[in-house]
Amino acid sequence: MDVLTNIVQYVLNLGASVFVPIIMLIIGICARMKFKDAISAAIIFGVAFAGMNLVVGFMLDSISPAAQAFAKNTGIALTAVDGGWTTGASITWAWPLAFLIFPITIGVNIVMLALKWTKTLNVDMWNVWGKAFTAIMVSYISGNVYLGFVVVVIQIIIELKIGDIWGKEIEELTGIPGVTVPHHMTIIASLLYPINQLMDKIPLFNKKMDADALKEKLGVFAENHVMGAIVGFLLGLVAGYGVSKSLILAVQAATALTLFPMVSKLFMQALSPISEAISEFMRKHFNNREILIGLDWPILAGRNELWVTAILLIPVELLFAVILPGNKVLPFGGIINLSIVVAVVLLARGNLLRMVVYGIITTPVFLYLATFFAPYMTRLAQETHAVKVPAGSMLTWSTMENGEFKFAFSEAMAGKWWGMLLAVVWIALFVYFYFGRKKENAKRYHEEAQTEGFES
Repeated sequence: MDVLTNIVQYVLNLGASVFVPIIMLIIGICARMKFKDAISAAIIFGVAFAGMNLVVGFMLDSISPAAQAFAKNTGIALTAVDGGWTTGASITWAWPLAFLIFPITIGVNIVMLALKWTKTLNVDMWNVWGKAFTAIMVSYISGNVYLGFVVVVIQIIIELKIGDIWGKEIEELTGIPGVTVPHHMTIIASLLYPINQLMDKIPLFNKKMDADALKEKLGVFAENHVMGAIVGFLLGLVAGYGVSKSLILAVQAATALTLFPMVSKLFMQALSPISEAISEFMRKHFNNREILIGLDWPILAGRNELWVTAILLIPVELLFAVILPGNKVLPFGGIINLSIVVAVVLLARGNLLRMVVYGIITTPVFLYLATFFAPYMTRLAQETHAVKVPAGSMLTWSTMENGEFKFAFSEAMAGKWWGMLLAVVWIALFVYFYFGRKKENAKRYHEEAQTEGFES
């Protein structure tokens, strides 16, 4: 067990920008790429990953303090402290059994690929902590750690299946073929899918409203740098920054929104030759079977709709925090809600209006789930001593990824009838989304639909 723990820790210490390119190099060589081409693509991928993380970090470091200042200026006093995803990850990795999720994740993926139940090869090992977090919450609520691992297996299967769906959307949005994002934060899209179908019937929501369409309608005001400057300046003003500090934030936001698409092109440059090599290898040796490489969400960070939506939702989150009865959470550490915007940029295919609507209607859900899980996150922090929680306060995460799944299955595993009902409804909605979106994609991308079984 110590050996496995040391291996996992070594991998984590390498960092995603080193470890994932190594995996991509191995995949490229296995797909019969020339070594010089494989090593070049792998290094460029590492550069793209590190570059995108730098820009994302710069964006969050610029926006988050303003959003938090806005929150402080409201004068709201709530008892649950929002530590955001970083705090959630810290206390999760301190759980003694967290490392076991690595072999479970890899094992389930290998079995599903071997049985042709998925076409997603997930190499995103950094978000394993999200599955460990699920195991902890289920074990706390149900009182049975083994049931926590059962739910983790269910989550892994769901992630791989939704990864099978997102491949075409990601290629359309980023221009990168052969990749997907089997991240658990995107699973909420399956619950919003019926609303998406309803929007399909409303003319207002069918107008093209992505960044490119806005450029045609608004001209220079929809350019990345101008849009970033406007949004950044307005956020600075509502945060009480004053004109000079707001102008600095405007330039910072403009810088980030300008750099995102530039860095995204590096992903395309790195992944396109690897994707082509895999496709050729599968055509020759496996009857043209399609394989998608599962990566972390930053490959989508070049879509400015994602960031504009996240910023526009900040006042919405704070408003709901004030008016929702029973809410105990003031959005702070997790106030930039990546948990919803990444999912809906895929579901809405970049339609900004739909994305904002989804963000508004899900904000109360995020806050109530954060309130529900606060005692359990506090317990985890206290048991692991990873984070000190002030007396009289609780620790939580206002924009918890995949919280609705954790809630339904935790309550189900606790033996509550309504929890079991929620879990059944959740699975039914996911199956409905899976086959519905698969059929839509077959029509949209001129593929042959295969809806005769829950297979790829």
